Amino acid sequence: MATSGILLVLFLFAHMTGNLKIFVGAEAFDHYAAWLREIGSPLLPHQWYLWIQRGGLTIAVLAHIAAATILARRARAARPVRYAHRPKVQGSYAARTMRWGGVIILLFVVFHILDLTAGTVNPVGDPHHPYANVVADFAPSRWYVTLFYTLAVVAVGFHLRHGIFSALRTLGQRTPRGERNARSVALVLAVVLVAGYLSVPFAVLTGLVS
Repeated sequence: MATSGILLVLFLFAHMTGNLKIFVGAEAFDHYAAWLREIGSPLLPHQWYLWIQRGGLTIAVLAHIAAATILARRARAARPVRYAHRPKVQGSYAARTMRWGGVIILLFVVFHILDLTAGTVNPVGDPHHPYANVVADFAPSRWYVTLFYTLAVVAVGFHLRHGIFSALRTLGQRTPRGERNARSVALVLAVVLVAGYLSVPFAVLTGLVS
């Protein structure tokens, strides 16, 4: 679960970095989107890199979900008889919301693919003009899309904060100092990711990007 999660985190940060190119301008952003389709050329045919990436991400997501399911079953099997009175478990808000947060993220990924990848639910839906797609998507009249995007990204932040901390613990950070460092790293990375992703829709909403 830690390994698949780390792969997904690396993708999220790479994707966020690409999204921030929208602040450079329409030409730069559209050129970046076109470049993604040509990575590996002429060794790889047009868009093959993207399909290889999508396949790898799909495997990582399925592995992450499978690992979460296995761990949940093991936890239930370790305590087959439920407590008569379940005590309150001390833990972070992120830890307590990992499961429903994962469901929200999964639903958002499906919508995001239909919106800005396939373009089927986007007002413009032009694969040759991704900048226009993003601007149309987060227009003030579509505030509900921005709201859903915000809720999903915040859920990702909570998920990421707890997930990175757990992954670092799984991979060996067992000392008190290592635990403190892991918590700090997880919090900083989660905040950076949330701020980076939300900067785009709110820039469009406020007219900074148009």
